[in-house]
Amino acid sequence: MTDADLVLTHEPLPAAEVVAGAPTTAIAVLDGTGDREVGIWEMTPGTATDTEADELFVVLSGRATIAFEDPALADLEIGPGSVVRLAEGMRTTWTVTETLRKVYIA
Repeated sequence: MTDADLVLTHEPLPAAEVVAGAPTTAIAVLDGTGDREVGIWEMTPGTATDTEADELFVVLSGRATIAFEDPALADLEIGPGSVVRLAEGMRTTWTVTETLRKVYIA
């Protein structure tokens, strides 16, 4: 199976997290054994806020900009092949312009 074969079921984000549009997210946990979780996460176009978990991810498809509210860091443009490390507690705003799919380890 490839990631393109994996069909995910989307759900709307909580209204308090949505800044613009009507983004939805979906997740497929591939391995949840031990202290880490590995999975596929996807978000449709729109803008939403998040408080991050300790995570490393690789973008498989799509495009987005991550704005860092706390700590204040430069915005990060991500797309296929981007590798990103987020620390627990970071407050971010995600603007997805093309449905974003990533594989993550958290």
